[in-house]
Amino acid sequence: MNNPLYDNLFGVHSDNDNPFLYLLDGKTITYRQFLATSGRIANTLVEIGLEPGDCVAIQIEKSPEMLNIYAACAQAGLVFLPLNPSYTVDELKYFIENSEARLIICDEKNKEDLKIINQKLGVLFETLNGNSTGSIIDKANSAPENFETVARSEKDLAALLYTSGTTGKSKGAMLTQANLLSNGSTLMSEWQFSQKDVLLHALPLFHTHGLFVATNVILSAGGSLIFLPKFDLDDIIKKLPKSSTMMGVPTFYTRLLRDKRFNKELVKHMRLFVSGSAPLLSETHIQFEKITGHRILERYGMTETNMNTSNPYKGERRAGTVGLPLPGVELKITDPKTGNALSRNEIGQIEVRGPNVFAGYWKLPEKTKAELRENGFFITGDLGKIDEDGYIHIVGREKDLIISGGYNIYPKELEIFIDDQDGVLESAVIGIPHPDFGETPIAVIVSENDTALDIDKIKENFTIHVARYKHPSQYTIVKELPRNSMGKVQKNLLRSRYS
Repeated sequence: MNNPLYDNLFGVHSDNDNPFLYLLDGKTITYRQFLATSGRIANTLVEIGLEPGDCVAIQIEKSPEMLNIYAACAQAGLVFLPLNPSYTVDELKYFIENSEARLIICDEKNKEDLKIINQKLGVLFETLNGNSTGSIIDKANSAPENFETVARSEKDLAALLYTSGTTGKSKGAMLTQANLLSNGSTLMSEWQFSQKDVLLHALPLFHTHGLFVATNVILSAGGSLIFLPKFDLDDIIKKLPKSSTMMGVPTFYTRLLRDKRFNKELVKHMRLFVSGSAPLLSETHIQFEKITGHRILERYGMTETNMNTSNPYKGERRAGTVGLPLPGVELKITDPKTGNALSRNEIGQIEVRGPNVFAGYWKLPEKTKAELRENGFFITGDLGKIDEDGYIHIVGREKDLIISGGYNIYPKELEIFIDDQDGVLESAVIGIPHPDFGETPIAVIVSENDTALDIDKIKENFTIHVARYKHPSQYTIVKELPRNSMGKVQKNLLRSRYS
C-alpha cells in the first residue's frame, strides 16, 4: 500500500541492519529491530479498535518506544499527538478533549489521575513507562511484527502539535504527511546528512525540534541517533566523541561552555552543531567558535511550519540572523496593516509559503483563515527584516511589539544593545502600561556571574546611542529569565509580573 510518510521514513529501512538508536545503557537498536517493534505496536493499536484517521495522544517521558509509536501511527494511518510530560491533568483534559483523541498513552505513575479523563471522555487508555514496560508493550509482545501498511496520501493528517499557548489557549497545528516529508528531505540535503552521521539527541520528543527535525533528518539519511533521555552534561561530554552532529537549544551550548572538559579536542571530529527554538546570544556564538573552532548553525522554524530558514552549511553563518530561506520556501516581510511587501531592511511581519506549511488549525476555521492566506502564505506572528544580503533577522513576536506614544519599539533591538553592555549576560525588554504613552519599555536583566551592574552607565549609553522614546523606564536585575521547556523566554510571565 502507498503511504508516503511511512514508506520514505521507515519502510525504506525494513532490511537495514545498521544501528538506528544507541541507548545510554550501551544497548543498540537496529533499524530492522526498531521496525519489528513498531509493527507489533501497529497491530496492537488496530486490535484495540483504532481506525485510520484516529488520534493517538501520548504523554510519557522520552523513550525509544515513543518513536515506535510514532512509526506505528504512520504505518496504521493514525494521527500522532505528543504531549509535554509536565502538563497537569487539567491541561491534559483540554488537549484530549479538543483533539478528540481516541487513545491516550501515559506513564503508569499517572494512571489513576488520568483515569478520570478516560472515564469522562470515553477515551481508550494504555500505559507506557520509561523502562519499556506498560500495558501497550504487554499487548504488543504477543502481536505479530508484520503489519500491512495502511494506504494514505501526502495530504492526509499525520500529526497534531499544539502551540505553546503563551497568549491564550493552545491551538492544534495540523501537519500532513507532505509537511513532514518535505522538511526531512530538505534539511538532510541542506545540512549534508548521510548514513554515516551519528546525531547526539538530547532534545525532548513532544516538540517539533526533537521529533520532526532531528529524528526525521536521521531517518531520511539512514544515520544513527545517540538517544539520551534528557540533557545531562556528563552524558553529553561522554557521548560527544562518538557523535558527528548535535542539535540543541541555546541552553545546551551555554552549559557546555561553562564546563572545563568542553574543549577543541573533545569535538575535533564533529562536523555540525545546530541551534534553534530560541535565539542564540552573540556572545555564545563568539565563545563557542573561540573554544571549538566551530560556528554554530542557527535556523528558524515553528510548530506550524517546521523549518523555514537556515544559515548555510557552506558559507557565512551570521550570528544574530537565522540565515536564508530553505529551498522551496518563500519568505517575505509585509506591512501588518496592509499586507504589502516591504523593502530590504524594513521591519514587518514574516510570512512564509512552501510544502512545509501546515494545513491549518484544528477545529479553528476562522483562526486558520486569519493567519493562512488564500495564496498559501502563513502569517507567522514574528517580526523581522531581510538585510541587503538576503539574511533574515528576527526582531521579536508581533505580540511583543511595544507601542509607546505612537512609536513602535522593537524589544530585540534594545535587548541586543543591553546585552552588549559590560557585565550583562542577557536581557528581556517588555512593555508595561503607562498612563500617558499607553506603554513604556522596561528592561529585565541577568548579570554575568552575578556581577554588580552599573545601571547608571547603561542609562548613559542609551542616552548617547538610542533615541529617547526607546529608553527603558525601569531596569530590574534578576537571577534568570523564565523560560519554557525549549528555552524560549516567557515574556507573558514577565509582563504579568511587572505590569
